[in-house]
Amino acid sequence: MNVQSRVKSQWAAWGFLAPIAVYLVAFYAYPLYRNVDLSLREYTVRSFVMGDAPFIGAENYRAVLADPTFVPALTHTLAFTALSLLFQFTVGLALALFFNQHFRLSHTLRALFLVPWLLPLIVSASTWSWMLNSESGIVNTALGIVGVGQVNWLTSPEWSLVSVTIANIWIGIPFNLVVLYSGLQTIPDHIHEAAALDGAGGWQHFWHVTLPLLRPVSAITLLLGLVYTLKVFDIIWIMTRGGPVDSSTTLAIWSYRLGFGNPLPQFGPGAAVGNLLIIMALFFGLIYIRVQRRQQA
Repeated sequence: MNVQSRVKSQWAAWGFLAPIAVYLVAFYAYPLYRNVDLSLREYTVRSFVMGDAPFIGAENYRAVLADPTFVPALTHTLAFTALSLLFQFTVGLALALFFNQHFRLSHTLRALFLVPWLLPLIVSASTWSWMLNSESGIVNTALGIVGVGQVNWLTSPEWSLVSVTIANIWIGIPFNLVVLYSGLQTIPDHIHEAAALDGAGGWQHFWHVTLPLLRPVSAITLLLGLVYTLKVFDIIWIMTRGGPVDSSTTLAIWSYRLGFGNPLPQFGPGAAVGNLLIIMALFFGLIYIRVQRRQQA
């Protein structure tokens, strides 16, 4: 290849790269930079408009970490995320194994399981709010039939976080089902046949054959679920608004309240909480990359 052809191919490569580079800078890099800048300055409504907020360094982060709301919000975030991932993955994997049997109407039933994932989140959250209503909700009605007393799902500090977690699990199961089912389809049939010929039972087949071969798909499924769940806002806000008494307030809810929910917005602390969420997601992402590199080495 001569020099002129090489130059043309390089320009063509840059031409294909330019749109995605512009997109990443405009919609990822710049908003991230602005959020970091917000967290390092003392913004008020006036300074937010005028752009003359003084630089205060890490003061917003110190204020956030010292705030009494921080530890409960962090605890709620971790509990909400861990329980959601555990049940979403477990139920999603069980359903994926079930539909992998290829029985009659399996395609139709699998499509129906996608409904929670396809519905707008505002519809899902509103539906769960109606179902868990203390006075007229269908869940309490069903519990009353079997002799269980009324549960204040959305208005009790003991149950509010459980309620939003149940709703989030229901929404996330279809994603796990689809991805894990796709992973099961990539396992060659002759491996299953060889395990059966070696006398592997159902549980032995699952633990020693299916689950190890499904590990790469499982890892990326859990990582994507974790990143999504850490930043869940709309479900919690619609169902409980983080209450009562901050019993279902997560870091995402707290960030919104600081930045937009108060009569006097605290843009700097709100951005600082948002950056803490980004750091948490980045931390788990780096762990995933490190584990993948060790497995490939």
